[in-house]
Amino acid sequence: MGFKPFPPHGGSGPRIREIPLRMVLPNLVTVLAICAGLSGIRLAFEARFETAVAMVLFAAFLDGIDGRLARMMKATSKFGAQMDSLADIVNFGVAPALVLYAFMLDRAGSPGWIAALLFAIACGLRLARFNVLDEDLERPAWQSEYFVGVPAPAGAVLVMLPIYLAFIGAYEPSRMAAFVASGFTILAAFLLVSRIPVYSGKKLRVARDRVMPLILVVALFLLLLFSYPWQTLSAGVLAYLLFLPLSARAYLRRTQIEEAKAADAPVADDKPGETPEI
Repeated sequence: MGFKPFPPHGGSGPRIREIPLRMVLPNLVTVLAICAGLSGIRLAFEARFETAVAMVLFAAFLDGIDGRLARMMKATSKFGAQMDSLADIVNFGVAPALVLYAFMLDRAGSPGWIAALLFAIACGLRLARFNVLDEDLERPAWQSEYFVGVPAPAGAVLVMLPIYLAFIGAYEPSRMAAFVASGFTILAAFLLVSRIPVYSGKKLRVARDRVMPLILVVALFLLLLFSYPWQTLSAGVLAYLLFLPLSARAYLRRTQIEEAKAADAPVADDKPGETPEI
């Protein structure tokens, strides 16, 4: 007995719809970010460290704008969201950890490799928690102004501080320095998965009379970044570390204010002039 003939391929299946170019462009940026991050890893193992770090930072930049580009072009999709999450793990977790390992952590032996693995794992956990909190509709609106733990892009820039300092000649890479860098990498991993509230600045509003000075400050920072990249990055990371306790303090104050407002607010079910039953 012979088999029944198969229907021709595509004969009865759904027709493939044409996809606008604006829907594809954010995904292309995401793919380009992955290519930049993986290229940074290759350059690091070829001992071309300055270019490797630049590629990782470029990957982090692209990975940070693809979502905003999709929202601006009204091209968001579930596929793009999943693609972006996978790219985040590569560009913010794996690439910085391996570049740092190739530059210095390998001199520490197994502890250096363990530190690199912990950072990559912590980045994955951080991104998973972010996706879960982003879907939490019961979370108070004001808490959305804060990240829970250091965000993954900032962690990627932060963990490479030992490389920046070595580039400007702050110290000479050695086995002892590798152990210190391993400890710093573990600290960066802890900051990623911690519960430290970090102000995001997403809803920050700038007064009209301060727009021009702000533009001037941003322009100055970019000029310093292009002229003195490693010094500027080092100073920026140190300033960010000092900013973390200030952010946690501001969150604590805001929590106290919101709890006081909730305690003073009248109960909605109570009628005027009546005392609620206890």
